[in-house]
Amino acid sequence: MNIPQTSYPRVVIIGGGFGGVALAKKLAKQEMQVVLLDKHNYHTFQPLLYQVSTGGLEPDSIAYPIRKILSKYPNFYFRLANVETVDAAENTIHTDIGPLKYNYLVLATGSSTNFFGNKEIEANSMIMKTVPEALNLRSLILENFEEALLTDSIDRQDALMNFVIVGAGPTGVELAGALAEIKRGILPKDYPDLDTRRAQINIVQSGDMILKGMSSQASKKAEDYLEELGVNIWKNTRVTGYDGDLVTTNTDLNFNTATLIWAAGVKGETVKGIDAKDCITFSNRFKVNNFNKVEGYDTIFAIGDVACMTSEAYPHGHPMVAQVAIQQGKHLGENLVNFIEANKSMKPFTYKDKGTMATVGRNKAVVDMPKYKFQGMFAWFVWMFVHLFFLIGFRNRVVVFTNWVYNYIRFDREARLIIRPYKKQRAALLRELDNKPKDIEMS
Repeated sequence: MNIPQTSYPRVVIIGGGFGGVALAKKLAKQEMQVVLLDKHNYHTFQPLLYQVSTGGLEPDSIAYPIRKILSKYPNFYFRLANVETVDAAENTIHTDIGPLKYNYLVLATGSSTNFFGNKEIEANSMIMKTVPEALNLRSLILENFEEALLTDSIDRQDALMNFVIVGAGPTGVELAGALAEIKRGILPKDYPDLDTRRAQINIVQSGDMILKGMSSQASKKAEDYLEELGVNIWKNTRVTGYDGDLVTTNTDLNFNTATLIWAAGVKGETVKGIDAKDCITFSNRFKVNNFNKVEGYDTIFAIGDVACMTSEAYPHGHPMVAQVAIQQGKHLGENLVNFIEANKSMKPFTYKDKGTMATVGRNKAVVDMPKYKFQGMFAWFVWMFVHLFFLIGFRNRVVVFTNWVYNYIRFDREARLIIRPYKKQRAALLRELDNKPKDIEMS
């Protein structure tokens, strides 16, 4: 990898997400060598991916080069690499660009989409965890309407304009709200020769409430907002299959659709080589103690979505959200500095819940804070301010804010571009899934 030899202890971080970047910032100024590895050369602000997929933002406004984030630190090194396995006995990681020794290893690999073992849905549905996946979804949505213009079959038109979102967490709710606003304000102008009133946006939720992690007040208000926008909400319904045309459920309800968007769950993106007994089977996360150290290992740590730190308050681990990753990254950085440089004892991590929020559309959002809960326009402004604050880079903040102001005034989404056509090869994907049960990235 051409990483220079040094007398400083080497800390290798796998993953350039919220946790990995927060940790690298804490360590890069210290007397230690920090090496960050990621399969992309940019950090993605995932909470706004849904706006890329619906044409509200271009991808470069929510992505930022990792090298630029930490370019001023002389002991920091970034390598574009895919980590294949960890050899804990030799303190070595093996990647597609070669091996690398470490003194301390931090797994900040985040999460991937959880299909709960349903290979048919995995092969035929759309997901939205990365920028390329968001662009794929944007292309498919627009291509569906282009194809609908060319078909004489009413049934086929309806299927192309029927969108089914599985999962009513923040991602599903925000995506449904954005699609509903596109249906109302943009489709009639872009496709005047197509009866876009027949377009349907459906959310399917296996439980009895949407935004399950939020208060009942927020859930009820978000549901009211979605219904006001014309979104169909199907609760207590579980999707069991999707062959690319027909969505089946555990009830009599079925959907004919060309687009199923899976937002129903995530699991930890673990690395091979760490003993499987240290993973929780259901969510595929590494068990860590309250210092974020992976159980059974002295020099390997995990933070963010891939880490499961149980406590009385969080018996199933912390929620898989950005704030947990950021706080754990900063805290572990302080602990490693104190332990390596001053030989001080590590301090246990305590999560400070700063609240949860979701936007449903124009002037519509819900916010749950530890002491306050509010909805409506004020919540919408709070949601915008918080997301702008956590975006990396002054340019990105300016671009996103400018886009939001323009979209608000003009009722428009300028980035509805088919930059690269997207066509799903269903048969090939199914064969690959049969041969390789691990996650694959669809393109």
